[in-house]
Amino acid sequence: MSDESAPLISASTSKPKKNMYWTLGCIYGATAVGMGAFGAHGLKKVVTDPAKLASFGTAAHYQLIHSVALLVASRAAPENKLAAGLFTAGMTMFSGSIYALILDPARFRFLGPVTPLGGLCLIGGWAALAF
Repeated sequence: MSDESAPLISASTSKPKKNMYWTLGCIYGATAVGMGAFGAHGLKKVVTDPAKLASFGTAAHYQLIHSVALLVASRAAPENKLAAGLFTAGMTMFSGSIYALILDPARFRFLGPVTPLGGLCLIGGWAALAF
């Protein structure tokens, strides 16, 4: 029989330990929202090409999705540093290179090949999370 004197909810007030990837997921999520808002409002004053505006939106969208993936991975599989590292590197390379290429294409032209590498890191993050 069960012990009826035991509380249903633990009275412990200790918070779960945050890891670096939780913090990065939060920061990347917040910046994704900011970049998305900038892309939807402020960027239109500087960039008129609809394809470039759409690419900027895609970068913000992927960053936001993978920020959530990083948050989930940091809690569901905190020992899986490979998945978390790949998500972080992928967001930085994929979204970061697109932001830079849209904002100043002449200066950041060398980042063109970085975008697909970032995409591969994002895919690798999902695969690493599975194992």
